[in-house]
Amino acid sequence: MAIPTTLRLEFVTPERSIVHDEVDELQLPGEEGFLGVLPGHTPLLVALKVGEMWYRKGTETFHGFVGFGFAEILPSSVTILARIAEKADDIDLERAEAAKRRAEDLLAEAAKGSVDMDFERARLALLRAITRLQVSQHARMRR
Repeated sequence: MAIPTTLRLEFVTPERSIVHDEVDELQLPGEEGFLGVLPGHTPLLVALKVGEMWYRKGTETFHGFVGFGFAEILPSSVTILARIAEKADDIDLERAEAAKRRAEDLLAEAAKGSVDMDFERARLALLRAITRLQVSQHARMRR
């Protein structure tokens, strides 16, 4: 059996399809760390955390944001089922900056003990906002 030369990438959320394409390689933010995938990869099911993902098609690299979900990796395909995800070009920078400021303010108030809140939820909101900003910046730098 020959090793495949590309991977069929299917990347979806409950609301929409993000990517359906043939790619040469990709990297995912797994719960146990970042995972690089090339054609012919051993079958694997991976839990995803909040982070930056990227994939390469030829000489062009595309970036995206992924937040929670799973990736099924097979020798010739990768299926990503994410709770939240965006392509770098779809990230609203003003919205991400505003979300970052809100989360930072909530965490600062919680540290003072002046507000009763879910600390973990605020921390994750901050992580999502920062990651979106980083993904967008990486995509702009590569143009």
